[in-house]
Order: sequence, then structure tokens, then C-alpha cells
Amino acid sequence: MSSEPATSLDEVIVRSAESTAAQIKAARAAIHAVIFGQEAVVDGALITLLSGGHGLLVGVPGLAKTKLVETLGIVLGLDARRVQFTPDLMPSDILGSEVLEETSAGKRAFRFLQGPIFAQLLMADEINRASPRTQSALLQAMQEYHVTVAGDRFDLPKPFHVLATQNPLEQEGTYPLPEAQLDRFLMQIDVPYPDREAEKRILLFTTGVEEIPPRQAMTTDDLLNAQRLVRRLPVGESVVEAILDLVRAARPGALKELEGKIAWGPGPRASQALMLAVRARALLEGRFAPSADDVVALAQPILKHRMALTFAARAEGDTIEGVIARLVRTIG
Repeated sequence: MSSEPATSLDEVIVRSAESTAAQIKAARAAIHAVIFGQEAVVDGALITLLSGGHGLLVGVPGLAKTKLVETLGIVLGLDARRVQFTPDLMPSDILGSEVLEETSAGKRAFRFLQGPIFAQLLMADEINRASPRTQSALLQAMQEYHVTVAGDRFDLPKPFHVLATQNPLEQEGTYPLPEAQLDRFLMQIDVPYPDREAEKRILLFTTGVEEIPPRQAMTTDDLLNAQRLVRRLPVGESVVEAILDLVRAARPGALKELEGKIAWGPGPRASQALMLAVRARALLEGRFAPSADDVVALAQPILKHRMALTFAARAEGDTIEGVIARLVRTIG
């Protein structure tokens, strides 16, 4: 008795990848219909979400960081919320709190009111303006995907992503994120000024009578399926070795030419972040397997917030970006 050969796992992944890549391409186009220019920023945000991680957006005011997060929520079909971080913001303002209510039976009982963190996409605006206590409450939830209030556990929705912003100016009165908390962000996405052509389009399309609203291109289930697919994409041995070479070379004392320049470097979480992000970048570009070029392209956003230079290196004019560029050449 004969039977048809079973479909191989590779064929299933390829078919799924083709469908998902088409959805991601449509989502990317929908975002660029609202966010002009900033291709690298949009791609970085999409890679972060496809990898299932959190992103740190760093840029001066007025560069559409808030608009980007709002657009991502609509285009990807996510429940998106925004919290403006201020020095007087308390953990309960983010997580939620218990209130005492009187029931229909005339008894009193506590009821938990969920805070804005119970969203699928949370924008933490100017995260470094809140106190360390409030930052820790948010970042613990980012790591554990649940909150605990009065001894009770409340799971966060799936997917759950945080896109936090930091203003590199006006650092007086701010609370810089500690290194261990920075490490919980998959990527640091620097938001530069738009080029002339993009700024011209911004002027023409945003100062008229009507603005172009973003349109939904994916659903929550589509994004969850894409995140699962990212973890199933094959990674060649050469790419794995390139990731290990890069991350291990970024640690103090690893390379003789950088001796005395690196104060502290990335841990294994950086390797994990690169492993996911290179797959997500490949899928974003319609490929079904990452290459060493993806490792090179993602070295800066994955590593720059996970490293620090010594005082001597900074005094000599070295920068984190320059050191990472030298590290990349070791795997090229």
C-alpha cells in the first residue's frame, strides 16, 4: 500500500516564510506611507518586534518617535498605549493598583485596576525621566511578562513589547538606566534627523487639511506566527561563529589591539539577541536564512548599549561606535 511522501519540515517553513514575508512587506509599506524616510529606524523597530523583544529609541525631540510607535500599533493590529515618564511617576501608575469597592451584597473587597502596562505595545516616553523605582517596575515586567500586586500575579497580554524613548539632550534631572536594565532592550535604535527629501515630504503631507491615516496590514495572530517562524529559521554554522566571534571580542581583554579600552562588554544575552535579530532581518528582506552580512548590519544596535569604554579610551577620543566598527572588521 503506497502513500504520498510526507511534506518535509523545510518545505513547511519555506511556505510559511513566503506568506509571512509578504505580510511583513505590506506592513513595512504601510508604515512608510506615514513615516517618511527613516528606513533604518523603521526596519530596526520591525526587527525588534519580529524578534519578540523590546527596543530603545534614542533621538532628539520632534523626530516622530511617538508617531512611529502609534503607527506600528495600528499597522500590526496591536493594542498600543503611551506613558509619559516624569520624576513623580509611581510604579502603580504603570502597573495598576487595588481599589476598595463595595459589592452588591454590601461587603467590601479589593479589586485590581490594570495599569497601562497591560497593552501589547507600550511606549515608555522619556524613560530616563522617571525614578529608578518606577524604571525597575517596568523593566521587571519586560523581563518576566507579568506583574505582582499585593501578592497576586497578573500575566501581561501576548505579545508584549516596550518601545522606550530617550532624549540624548537635557540630561540634568534624569535617571540614566543602569547597565543591567539597558541589557533587557534587544536593540538601541538611534533616530537621526531626516534627509532633505524626506523632510520636504513631511512638510507637504503633514501641514495640509488632511493627513494620511495608517492602515492595518497584519493582525496580532500574524505577528505571533511571524515571531514563531523567526525562531524556526535555520542559521548556518558560519553565522553562529560570526556572532560568537563578535560578542566575545567585545569583552575586556579579548583583543590585544583594544587592550585597556573596554571597561565592560556584552554578556550572553547579546548573543541571543543577535541570533534572533539576524533571522528577523533576513525575513524582513524576504530571505529564509541569515548571513554574516546580517551580523555586521546589526552589530551597532545590538552592542552599543551593552558596552562601556574606559576613561583612558574616552580621553583618547575613542567612541563605542568606533570600537564596534573595529570589532566588525575582525569577523569580516
